[in-house]
Amino acid sequence: MEKDKNWKLKTKIVRAAHYGCPQTGSIAPPIYQAVNFKVDNVDDGADRCRNFDNGYIYTRLGSPTQTLLEAKMAELENGEAALAFTTGVAAITATLMCILKQGDHVVADGTVYSATNYFLSNLMTDYGIETTFVDCSNPDNVKKAVKENTKIIYFETPANPTVKLVDLKEMAAIGKSRGIMTIVDSTFGSPYLQRPLDFGIDVVIHSATKYIGGHGDVMGGIVIGKKDLMDAIRDKTLKNLGGVISPFDAWLLFRGLKTLHLRMQRHCENAMEVAKFLEGHPKVERVFYPGLPSHPQHELASKQMDDFGGMIAFELKGGFEAGKTLMNNVKLCWLAVSLGDVDTLIQHPASMTHVYIPQEEKLKAGITDGLVRLSVGVEDAEDLIKDLEQALEITK
Repeated sequence: MEKDKNWKLKTKIVRAAHYGCPQTGSIAPPIYQAVNFKVDNVDDGADRCRNFDNGYIYTRLGSPTQTLLEAKMAELENGEAALAFTTGVAAITATLMCILKQGDHVVADGTVYSATNYFLSNLMTDYGIETTFVDCSNPDNVKKAVKENTKIIYFETPANPTVKLVDLKEMAAIGKSRGIMTIVDSTFGSPYLQRPLDFGIDVVIHSATKYIGGHGDVMGGIVIGKKDLMDAIRDKTLKNLGGVISPFDAWLLFRGLKTLHLRMQRHCENAMEVAKFLEGHPKVERVFYPGLPSHPQHELASKQMDDFGGMIAFELKGGFEAGKTLMNNVKLCWLAVSLGDVDTLIQHPASMTHVYIPQEEKLKAGITDGLVRLSVGVEDAEDLIKDLEQALEITK
Protein backbone atom coordinates (compact mmCIF):
# COMPACT_ATOMS: atom_id res chain seq x y z
CA MET A 1 0.00 0.00 0.00
CA GLU A 2 1.41 3.38 -1.01
CA LYS A 3 0.41 6.95 -0.44
CA ASP A 4 -2.15 8.40 -2.83
CA LYS A 5 -1.44 12.10 -3.30
CA ASN A 6 -5.10 12.73 -4.11
CA TRP A 7 -6.40 11.50 -0.76
CA LYS A 8 -8.87 13.81 1.00
CA LEU A 9 -8.04 15.11 4.49
CA LYS A 10 -10.23 12.59 6.33
CA THR A 11 -8.51 9.71 4.56
CA LYS A 12 -5.09 11.20 5.32
CA ILE A 13 -6.03 11.45 9.00
CA VAL A 14 -6.64 7.70 9.10
CA ARG A 15 -4.06 6.39 6.63
CA ALA A 16 -1.18 8.86 6.11
CA ALA A 17 2.45 8.01 7.00
CA HIS A 18 2.07 4.30 7.81
CA TYR A 19 1.47 1.85 4.99
CA GLY A 20 2.01 -1.38 6.90
CA CYS A 21 5.09 -2.67 8.70
CA PRO A 22 7.65 -3.66 6.01
CA GLN A 23 8.82 -6.63 8.10
CA THR A 24 5.49 -8.11 9.18
CA GLY A 25 2.74 -6.32 7.27
CA SER A 26 1.19 -5.20 10.57
CA ILE A 27 -1.47 -2.53 9.99
CA ALA A 28 -0.91 -1.07 13.45
CA PRO A 29 2.60 0.43 13.61
CA PRO A 30 5.13 -1.16 15.99
CA ILE A 31 6.53 0.69 19.00
CA TYR A 32 10.31 0.92 18.89
CA GLN A 33 10.82 1.02 22.65
CA ALA A 34 14.60 1.30 22.36
CA VAL A 35 17.24 3.75 23.55
CA ASN A 36 20.13 2.69 21.32
CA PHE A 37 20.40 1.62 17.70
CA LYS A 38 23.21 -0.59 16.39
CA VAL A 39 25.53 0.96 13.80
CA ASP A 40 27.43 -0.95 11.11
CA ASN A 41 30.84 0.57 11.80
CA VAL A 42 32.56 3.67 13.18
CA ASP A 43 32.02 5.72 10.03
CA ASP A 44 28.34 4.78 9.98
CA GLY A 45 28.06 5.88 13.63
CA ALA A 46 29.75 9.19 12.84
CA ASP A 47 27.40 9.81 9.92
CA ARG A 48 24.35 9.19 12.08
CA CYS A 49 25.67 11.52 14.77
CA ARG A 50 26.26 14.25 12.20
CA ASN A 51 22.98 13.91 10.33
CA PHE A 52 19.73 12.42 11.60
CA ASP A 53 18.70 11.53 8.03
CA ASN A 54 21.54 8.99 7.89
CA GLY A 55 19.80 6.73 10.42
CA TYR A 56 18.88 6.31 14.08
CA ILE A 57 21.50 6.17 16.80
CA TYR A 58 19.97 7.34 20.10
CA THR A 59 16.31 8.01 20.92
CA ARG A 60 17.01 11.49 22.27
CA LEU A 61 17.68 12.39 18.62
CA GLY A 62 14.65 10.50 17.34
CA SER A 63 13.13 7.07 16.93
CA PRO A 64 11.17 5.27 14.18
CA THR A 65 7.95 5.71 16.17
CA GLN A 66 8.60 9.43 16.56
CA THR A 67 9.37 9.72 12.85
CA LEU A 68 6.02 8.14 12.02
CA LEU A 69 4.14 10.73 14.10
CA GLU A 70 6.17 13.56 12.59
CA ALA A 71 5.53 12.36 9.04
CA LYS A 72 1.78 12.19 9.65
CA MET A 73 1.59 15.65 11.22
CA ALA A 74 3.68 17.19 8.41
CA GLU A 75 1.34 15.69 5.83
CA LEU A 76 -1.81 16.83 7.62
CA GLU A 77 -0.48 20.38 7.95
CA ASN A 78 0.89 20.45 4.38
CA GLY A 79 4.38 21.11 5.74
CA GLU A 80 7.81 19.90 4.69
CA ALA A 81 8.68 18.36 8.05
CA ALA A 82 7.62 18.11 11.68
CA LEU A 83 9.31 17.58 15.03
CA ALA A 84 7.75 15.93 18.10
CA PHE A 85 8.42 16.86 21.74
CA THR A 86 7.46 15.59 25.15
CA THR A 87 5.00 18.49 25.76
CA GLY A 88 3.56 21.48 23.97
CA VAL A 89 5.62 23.81 26.15
CA ALA A 90 8.79 21.93 25.18
CA ALA A 91 7.89 22.43 21.52
CA ILE A 92 7.31 26.17 22.02
CA THR A 93 10.43 26.87 24.07
CA ALA A 94 12.76 24.76 21.92
CA THR A 95 11.53 26.49 18.76
CA LEU A 96 11.91 30.00 20.17
CA MET A 97 15.32 29.30 21.71
CA CYS A 98 16.61 27.90 18.43
CA ILE A 99 15.60 30.96 16.44
CA LEU A 100 16.23 33.80 18.90
CA LYS A 101 19.48 35.21 20.21
CA GLN A 102 20.52 38.02 22.54
CA GLY A 103 19.31 41.39 21.29
CA ASP A 104 16.36 40.02 19.32
CA HIS A 105 12.78 41.20 19.64
CA VAL A 106 9.45 39.34 19.51
CA VAL A 107 5.97 40.69 18.83
CA ALA A 108 3.48 38.41 20.57
CA ASP A 109 -0.24 38.45 21.10
CA GLY A 110 -1.25 39.42 24.62
CA THR A 111 -3.62 36.49 24.87
CA VAL A 112 -1.46 33.37 24.81
CA TYR A 113 -1.08 30.28 26.96
CA SER A 114 0.12 31.30 30.44
CA ALA A 115 3.38 29.29 30.22
CA THR A 116 4.17 30.90 26.85
CA ASN A 117 3.54 34.35 28.33
CA TYR A 118 5.81 33.58 31.29
CA PHE A 119 8.57 32.22 29.07
CA LEU A 120 8.59 35.32 26.86
CA SER A 121 8.04 37.95 29.54
CA ASN A 122 10.28 36.51 32.27
CA LEU A 123 12.72 33.80 31.21
CA MET A 124 13.76 35.18 27.82
CA THR A 125 14.45 38.62 29.27
CA ASP A 126 17.28 37.02 31.26
CA TYR A 127 18.95 36.28 27.92
CA GLY A 128 18.48 39.75 26.47
CA ILE A 129 15.42 38.97 24.35
CA GLU A 130 12.57 41.48 24.48
CA THR A 131 8.88 40.84 23.78
CA THR A 132 6.19 43.40 23.01
CA PHE A 133 2.68 42.08 23.69
CA VAL A 134 -0.13 43.50 21.55
CA ASP A 135 -3.60 42.53 20.39
CA CYS A 136 -2.78 40.75 17.12
CA SER A 137 -6.42 40.65 16.08
CA ASN A 138 -5.75 44.21 14.86
CA PRO A 139 -2.93 43.99 12.28
CA ASP A 140 -2.08 47.67 12.78
CA ASN A 141 -1.00 46.88 16.35
CA VAL A 142 1.51 44.38 15.00
CA LYS A 143 2.85 46.76 12.35
CA LYS A 144 3.40 49.48 14.97
CA ALA A 145 5.14 47.09 17.39
CA VAL A 146 7.64 45.75 14.82
CA LYS A 147 11.24 46.94 15.30
CA GLU A 148 14.40 46.57 13.25
CA ASN A 149 15.46 43.66 15.46
CA THR A 150 12.08 41.86 15.41
CA LYS A 151 12.66 38.21 14.52
CA ILE A 152 9.30 36.57 15.31
CA ILE A 153 5.59 37.37 15.30
CA TYR A 154 3.97 34.85 17.66
CA PHE A 155 0.27 34.30 18.31
CA GLU A 156 -2.50 31.76 18.87
CA THR A 157 -5.69 31.38 16.89
CA PRO A 158 -8.14 30.63 18.36
CA ALA A 159 -6.47 32.02 21.48
CA ASN A 160 -6.40 30.56 24.97
CA PRO A 161 -8.64 31.14 26.92
CA THR A 162 -10.75 33.80 25.20
CA VAL A 163 -11.21 32.05 21.82
CA LYS A 164 -10.11 35.23 20.05
CA LEU A 165 -9.07 34.85 16.41
CA VAL A 166 -6.12 36.31 14.53
CA ASP A 167 -6.08 36.71 10.75
CA LEU A 168 -3.55 34.16 9.47
CA LYS A 169 -3.24 35.69 6.01
CA GLU A 170 -2.68 39.19 7.41
CA MET A 171 0.00 38.04 9.87
CA ALA A 172 1.80 36.08 7.16
CA ALA A 173 1.77 39.13 4.87
CA ILE A 174 3.23 41.37 7.58
CA GLY A 175 5.94 38.84 8.34
CA LYS A 176 6.91 38.28 4.71
CA SER A 177 6.98 42.01 3.90
CA ARG A 178 9.48 42.64 6.71
CA GLY A 179 11.48 39.43 6.76
CA ILE A 180 10.02 38.30 10.09
CA MET A 181 9.17 34.68 10.92
CA THR A 182 5.53 34.04 11.83
CA ILE A 183 4.71 31.30 14.34
CA VAL A 184 1.19 30.25 15.32
CA ASP A 185 0.01 27.97 18.10
CA SER A 186 -2.89 26.15 16.41
CA THR A 187 -3.76 23.87 19.33
CA PHE A 188 -7.41 24.98 19.53
CA GLY A 189 -7.88 24.37 15.82
CA SER A 190 -6.00 21.15 15.04
CA PRO A 191 -5.17 20.29 11.40
CA TYR A 192 -8.78 19.25 10.92
CA LEU A 193 -10.10 22.81 11.33
CA GLN A 194 -7.29 24.93 9.92
CA ARG A 195 -3.88 24.58 8.26
CA PRO A 196 -1.98 27.84 8.83
CA LEU A 197 0.90 27.01 6.48
CA ASP A 198 -1.59 27.24 3.60
CA PHE A 199 -2.09 30.91 4.53
CA GLY A 200 1.65 31.66 4.42
CA ILE A 201 2.52 31.17 8.10
CA ASP A 202 6.08 29.86 8.59
CA VAL A 203 5.72 27.59 11.63
CA VAL A 204 2.78 25.81 13.27
CA ILE A 205 2.88 24.49 16.85
CA HIS A 206 0.47 22.15 18.60
CA SER A 207 0.14 21.00 22.15
CA ALA A 208 -0.54 17.45 21.01
CA THR A 209 -1.75 16.72 24.55
CA LYS A 210 -5.04 18.26 23.46
CA TYR A 211 -6.94 17.41 20.26
CA ILE A 212 -4.15 15.41 18.61
CA GLY A 213 -4.15 12.82 21.41
CA GLY A 214 -7.72 13.58 22.34
CA HIS A 215 -8.17 11.21 25.27
CA GLY A 216 -6.41 12.92 28.19
CA ASP A 217 -3.86 10.12 28.61
CA VAL A 218 -0.71 11.36 26.84
CA MET A 219 1.34 14.55 26.57
CA GLY A 220 3.22 15.83 23.55
CA GLY A 221 4.06 18.78 21.34
CA ILE A 222 4.52 19.12 17.59
CA VAL A 223 6.26 21.77 15.46
CA ILE A 224 5.73 21.87 11.67
CA GLY A 225 7.57 23.94 9.08
CA LYS A 226 10.47 23.94 6.62
CA LYS A 227 12.77 20.93 6.88
CA ASP A 228 15.93 22.97 7.37
CA LEU A 229 14.38 24.71 10.39
CA MET A 230 13.12 21.41 11.86
CA ASP A 231 16.64 19.97 11.43
CA ALA A 232 18.13 23.00 13.18
CA ILE A 233 15.72 22.72 16.12
CA ARG A 234 16.44 19.00 16.46
CA ASP A 235 20.19 19.52 16.41
CA LYS A 236 20.36 22.66 18.54
CA THR A 237 17.63 22.59 21.18
CA LEU A 238 15.84 19.24 21.11
CA LYS A 239 19.08 17.28 21.32
CA ASN A 240 20.73 19.49 23.92
CA LEU A 241 17.75 20.46 26.09
CA GLY A 242 16.27 16.97 26.00
CA GLY A 243 12.54 17.55 25.49
CA VAL A 244 12.24 14.37 23.44
CA ILE A 245 8.97 12.44 23.25
CA SER A 246 9.04 8.80 24.32
CA PRO A 247 8.31 6.13 21.67
CA PHE A 248 5.21 4.99 23.55
CA ASP A 249 3.79 8.52 23.79
CA ALA A 250 4.51 9.08 20.09
CA TRP A 251 2.62 5.87 19.34
CA LEU A 252 -0.35 6.96 21.48
CA LEU A 253 -0.53 10.29 19.64
CA PHE A 254 -0.33 8.53 16.28
CA ARG A 255 -3.19 6.28 17.36
CA GLY A 256 -5.20 9.25 18.63
CA LEU A 257 -4.82 11.02 15.29
CA LYS A 258 -6.69 8.25 13.48
CA THR A 259 -10.00 9.42 14.97
CA LEU A 260 -9.29 13.17 14.83
CA HIS A 261 -11.94 13.90 12.20
CA LEU A 262 -14.61 11.86 13.99
CA ARG A 263 -13.91 13.51 17.32
CA MET A 264 -13.66 17.03 15.90
CA GLN A 265 -16.98 16.70 14.08
CA ARG A 266 -18.72 15.83 17.35
CA HIS A 267 -16.80 18.51 19.30
CA CYS A 268 -18.00 21.11 16.79
CA GLU A 269 -21.60 19.90 16.72
CA ASN A 270 -21.85 19.81 20.52
CA ALA A 271 -20.12 23.16 20.98
CA MET A 272 -22.56 24.88 18.65
CA GLU A 273 -25.55 23.55 20.60
CA VAL A 274 -24.01 24.45 23.97
CA ALA A 275 -22.99 27.91 22.74
CA LYS A 276 -26.54 28.65 21.57
CA PHE A 277 -27.91 27.55 24.95
CA LEU A 278 -25.45 29.73 26.86
CA GLU A 279 -26.12 32.74 24.65
CA GLY A 280 -29.80 32.58 25.59
CA HIS A 281 -29.24 32.14 29.35
CA PRO A 282 -30.09 35.17 31.56
CA LYS A 283 -27.05 34.69 33.83
CA VAL A 284 -24.58 34.73 30.92
CA GLU A 285 -23.36 38.16 29.83
CA ARG A 286 -21.90 37.01 26.52
CA VAL A 287 -20.55 33.99 24.73
CA PHE A 288 -17.38 33.75 22.67
CA TYR A 289 -17.71 30.99 20.09
CA PRO A 290 -16.53 31.53 16.49
CA GLY A 291 -19.57 29.71 15.11
CA LEU A 292 -22.01 32.25 16.52
CA PRO A 293 -22.81 35.29 14.36
CA SER A 294 -22.36 37.36 17.55
CA HIS A 295 -18.66 36.49 17.74
CA PRO A 296 -16.75 39.62 16.61
CA GLN A 297 -14.66 37.52 14.21
CA HIS A 298 -17.30 35.13 12.94
CA GLU A 299 -16.65 36.20 9.35
CA LEU A 300 -12.90 35.60 9.73
CA ALA A 301 -13.56 32.18 11.27
CA SER A 302 -15.70 31.28 8.25
CA LYS A 303 -12.80 32.16 5.95
CA GLN A 304 -9.87 30.45 7.66
CA MET A 305 -11.50 27.57 9.56
CA ASP A 306 -13.34 24.57 8.11
CA ASP A 307 -15.56 24.40 11.21
CA PHE A 308 -15.70 26.30 14.49
CA GLY A 309 -14.14 23.97 17.04
CA GLY A 310 -14.97 22.66 20.47
CA MET A 311 -13.78 25.58 22.62
CA ILE A 312 -16.17 28.09 24.16
CA ALA A 313 -15.52 31.03 26.46
CA PHE A 314 -18.41 32.74 28.21
CA GLU A 315 -18.73 35.54 30.72
CA LEU A 316 -21.00 35.27 33.74
CA LYS A 317 -22.90 38.34 34.96
CA GLY A 318 -22.04 37.49 38.55
CA GLY A 319 -18.28 37.85 38.07
CA PHE A 320 -15.65 36.07 40.18
CA GLU A 321 -17.94 34.43 42.74
CA ALA A 322 -20.35 33.29 40.05
CA GLY A 323 -17.45 31.62 38.26
CA LYS A 324 -16.40 29.77 41.40
CA THR A 325 -19.97 28.72 42.16
CA LEU A 326 -20.48 27.35 38.68
CA MET A 327 -17.21 25.40 38.89
CA ASN A 328 -18.19 23.87 42.22
CA ASN A 329 -21.61 22.72 41.06
CA VAL A 330 -21.13 21.08 37.66
CA LYS A 331 -21.60 17.31 37.80
CA LEU A 332 -21.07 15.93 34.29
CA CYS A 333 -18.46 18.46 33.17
CA TRP A 334 -15.06 17.71 34.68
CA LEU A 335 -13.51 20.61 36.61
CA ALA A 336 -10.04 20.41 35.06
CA VAL A 337 -7.51 22.72 33.41
CA SER A 338 -6.70 20.97 30.13
CA LEU A 339 -8.75 20.83 26.94
CA GLY A 340 -9.37 18.88 23.75
CA ASP A 341 -10.40 15.64 25.46
CA VAL A 342 -13.38 13.47 24.55
CA ASP A 343 -14.59 14.40 28.06
CA THR A 344 -16.00 17.89 28.62
CA LEU A 345 -13.66 20.01 30.75
CA ILE A 346 -14.48 23.33 32.39
CA GLN A 347 -12.36 25.86 34.25
CA HIS A 348 -12.47 29.41 35.62
CA PRO A 349 -9.24 31.23 34.58
CA ALA A 350 -9.50 34.06 37.13
CA SER A 351 -9.56 31.67 40.11
CA MET A 352 -7.54 28.81 38.60
CA THR A 353 -5.03 28.93 35.72
CA HIS A 354 -4.49 32.71 35.74
CA VAL A 355 -4.82 33.36 39.47
CA TYR A 356 -1.17 34.49 39.76
CA ILE A 357 -1.34 37.01 36.89
CA PRO A 358 -1.90 40.67 37.92
CA GLN A 359 -5.47 41.86 37.41
CA GLU A 360 -4.45 44.59 34.96
CA GLU A 361 -2.71 42.07 32.71
CA LYS A 362 -5.65 39.67 32.86
CA LEU A 363 -8.13 42.35 31.84
CA LYS A 364 -5.82 43.51 29.06
CA ALA A 365 -5.89 39.96 27.67
CA GLY A 366 -9.68 39.80 27.92
CA ILE A 367 -9.69 37.54 30.99
CA THR A 368 -12.43 38.99 33.16
CA ASP A 369 -13.42 37.76 36.63
CA GLY A 370 -16.50 36.03 35.23
CA LEU A 371 -14.87 34.38 32.21
CA VAL A 372 -15.30 30.62 31.97
CA ARG A 373 -13.46 28.34 29.51
CA LEU A 374 -15.35 25.28 28.34
CA SER A 375 -13.80 22.46 26.31
CA VAL A 376 -16.85 20.69 24.93
CA GLY A 377 -16.45 16.92 24.68
CA VAL A 378 -18.21 14.26 22.67
CA GLU A 379 -20.94 13.30 25.15
CA ASP A 380 -24.61 13.88 24.36
CA ALA A 381 -25.11 17.64 23.99
CA GLU A 382 -28.45 17.49 25.81
CA ASP A 383 -26.79 16.04 28.91
CA LEU A 384 -24.10 18.74 28.84
CA ILE A 385 -26.71 21.47 28.58
CA LYS A 386 -28.71 19.99 31.48
CA ASP A 387 -25.57 19.95 33.63
CA LEU A 388 -24.71 23.57 32.87
CA GLU A 389 -28.34 24.56 33.39
CA GLN A 390 -28.55 23.07 36.87
CA ALA A 391 -25.22 24.63 37.89
CA LEU A 392 -26.23 28.03 36.53
CA GLU A 393 -29.47 27.79 38.51
CA ILE A 394 -27.40 27.81 41.72
CA THR A 395 -25.12 30.61 40.48
CA LYS A 396 -26.02 34.11 41.63
